[in-house]
Parts: sequence; structure tokens; C-alpha cells
Amino acid sequence: MPQKKVLVVVLAGGEGKRLMPLTADRAKPAVPFGGSYRLIDFALSNVVNSGYLRVVVLTQYKSHSLDRHVSETWRMSTQLGNYVASVPAQQRLGKDWFLGSANAIYQSLNLIHDAKPEYVLVVGADHVYRMDFSAMIDAHVAAGVSATVAAVRQPLEQVNQFGVIEVDAQTPGRIAAFREKPDSTPGLPDDPSSFLASMGNYVFSTDALLEALESDNVRDDTKHDMGADIIPAFVERGDCGVYDFSANPVPGEDASLIRYWRDVGTLDSYYEAHMDLVAPIPQFNLYNQEWPIHTRHHSSPPSKLVRSKNGTPGEAHDSLLAAGVVITGGTVTRSVISTDARVEHGAQVTDSVLLDNVVIGAGATVKHAIIDKNVVVPAGVGIGVDHEVDRARGFLVTESGLTVLSKGQQIDA
Repeated sequence: MPQKKVLVVVLAGGEGKRLMPLTADRAKPAVPFGGSYRLIDFALSNVVNSGYLRVVVLTQYKSHSLDRHVSETWRMSTQLGNYVASVPAQQRLGKDWFLGSANAIYQSLNLIHDAKPEYVLVVGADHVYRMDFSAMIDAHVAAGVSATVAAVRQPLEQVNQFGVIEVDAQTPGRIAAFREKPDSTPGLPDDPSSFLASMGNYVFSTDALLEALESDNVRDDTKHDMGADIIPAFVERGDCGVYDFSANPVPGEDASLIRYWRDVGTLDSYYEAHMDLVAPIPQFNLYNQEWPIHTRHHSSPPSKLVRSKNGTPGEAHDSLLAAGVVITGGTVTRSVISTDARVEHGAQVTDSVLLDNVVIGAGATVKHAIIDKNVVVPAGVGIGVDHEVDRARGFLVTESGLTVLSKGQQIDA
């Protein structure tokens, strides 16, 4: 059976205001995650592992680090016609930048016309999960619909946080209603405590997508958004299917376990997703080599735990240590330490996330914190120990008590 001709469009222009200050100098999909990765690596790994090697990444907001990461990491064999191409907003159809996710694709229609795909797979670039998109596309074709939305099961009490998919009991594979963050929704027939939330991943038959984008473009009463406008238009005419993520088969994943999907759109959810990684039995397994998460190769040496001059050993417990990390007589517990970070003698890092090149000075204490790249915590300083002191130093403290330092933020000793 010949392979279906698919073009993948990755929507990576997100500003990520709720992740500030981590997005002060980078787009949301470029935010580092898990010690060695960027958020976009999860979407792109899922796409290429699914066998789709013609990919365009639509960027807009503070895209330099994202564009650089894509160009340095995601190289395909052009001899075989494969590519991962970063495409910034270009004002090809006027003087407007992208007005919404649908308008981003509309302004990039030349990419679809050039590729001439049978199907267009549209995915977001800022979620943590594994997914075989080939199974979703097969389901889309079998259903005979023009559009299909990937859905993840979520607890009913979180219904006001997501785009909600409601299905007709008589035709459970079709979407009966698509509502944005409603106050309530019926529970699922097989699980009354759950509902189906949109994952922001869609499959379209190409001609139907082009027609929908053209129609949306001439209207003045839309947000020009995929979830708010394009999908509801397909739903209204009964031409939109749903694909339940819980049934998606991924090599190396235990099918009996609940499938992991995390929207890391807030500082607290970003932090909690990291804590999921350091659990003794992690909810998300970075070590599944049958479906690897690809990222840029680092030339840093292996991580190292070494004694300090006074003989105190460097220790790490229930933690992830990326390449180049050196812990010299310090102690790290339940934390993620990113590339080339340093923890010096007597320092204590607990329940925290340190990004690249962070230095924790001798005797310093870091608790329940996220520290962005290139921050040097002076010797003896406490971060996350006293929230009033943290605020006085200019650090962000969330309502949940998480202390967050921005990229390169200066700290007085």
C-alpha cells in the first residue's frame, strides 16, 4: 500500500505569556525542558517517528533561538525530498502578521500548494507527550471525514481549562459539539468522571482545509483560529471526527497505562511536568528508545559527581542530570539539572529545575524554584527559602509558592 502524502504544519509562533519570564527572550516552543530538550522537540520527534518527513514550522514571536534550534537539530536528507523548514511570518498576503493559528496557515498556503499533499497534519509545538500520528491519519481516512481532532481524556473538574469535544452517543467517532472552556459538559459514557479535551492536533483532507481557510479569511467575525473557528465550522456540518489519544499505539509504551500528555502552558504546569520526570517510576519515560525524543547533540562531556576539597561527596537523588553537569560536594534532590550547570560544595538544590549554565555557589540553598539560563547564585544565598526575600530581590513568586528567576538575572550576594 503506497504511503499517504502528508505535509506537517507545526504551529510554533506562540508567545507564551503565562510562562513569563521563561518566554521573555524566546518563543514558547523554544523553552528548554527535561534537561536537554526544547518543547518543540516533542512534537517534531512524534512527527518524524510517525514517518512524516516533510515538515514546516511556522514561527513568529521572538523566534531566533527556535529558528536556530530547528536549523541545527532537525536536518533531513534533501536528496530524498525530506525537510524540516522553519518559516517565519512573511506578510505574503498583506501587511499583517499572523492574526491567529488559522491565519498563520492561510498566509503560508504557498507551502501547501508546493507540497501538493493529500492530507495536512497540523500540530502544536508546546506539549509533552508521545503519539504515533500515522494511526490518527489512518483513522481519519477510514472515517471519511474532512477534519479530525485529536482528543485527550481529562478529569471533569478541569473542563473550564480546555477546548471541549462532545460526541453523539449514536456516532461516537463524530464530534457533535466543540466548545471552548465551558463551565460544564457531560462525562464520557465509558468514564463519567472524564471528558475529551482538544490536544490542538488536527488532520485535514487538503482540499477541505484550503476551502475552510479561504472562507475564514474573508470573514470579519472570527479570530482566524483553528480551534475557535475552523474546527467548529467542520463540526457544524457534521464533517469532523475525533481521535481518542488513549487508544494511540506507541512502540515501547505500556498500553495498559494511562497515556501521558501535559500542557505546559503555565509556570506551575511546567514545573509539575519536570517533577513527573524525576519520580522513581516516572509518568513520562524519557528512556523509551523505540520512540526516542530527538534533540540537538551537545558536545558537553558526561555529567560528574565529585568530592569537594574537604572530601564531601557530590550527591544526586531522584534527579535528572544533563551532559556537562558537575556537582562538587553539593547535594541535589528531586531536581532537573540542565546542560553545563554547576552545583558547588555545600550547596543544596531541592525540588527545582535549573536550566543551562546555571551556577549554584558554595553553601547556597535552592528550594522549589525554576532558574533560567546563565544565572549565578552567589555563595550562601537562599532561593525559595523565604518568599518575601525572593520578592524583594526581584524574583517572581507564583501563587503556589514557586520561585522563578529569569535568564541571566543578577543576584546580589
